[in-house]
Amino acid sequence: DSKFSRSAVADPKGYSEEVQWLFFAHGGIGPMQGQAGHFIFRSEKIPYAITRYTNETKRLYAVLETQLEGREYLLGTYGIADIKAFGWVRAAPRLQISLDEFPRVKAWVERIEARPAVQAG
Repeated sequence: DSKFSRSAVADPKGYSEEVQWLFFAHGGIGPMQGQAGHFIFRSEKIPYAITRYTNETKRLYAVLETQLEGREYLLGTYGIADIKAFGWVRAAPRLQISLDEFPRVKAWVERIEARPAVQAG
């Protein structure tokens, strides 16, 4: 077992939730934010695409905002799902997405950025 992942044997419900959040980041935030960045940084601007993928990225951040209500990390304690999503979400300002719209997400990013291992990385 990893210290950042739940055990499927010891905590099957926690493991299931963790996998769901990993897939949320991997199949949702990553592709949608990646597409937003692709269209924002193209020399040929396609307003429809920029709007579509930026809005979808914000919608996904709103899901994170709800999940973080009453907890410091996605599943309560820092884990692999946080690590997976963090890499994308911390890049929001590059896409002109203000995390001020998502105060719990902003605090979550700041909390992770303050971790010694993240600082060292």
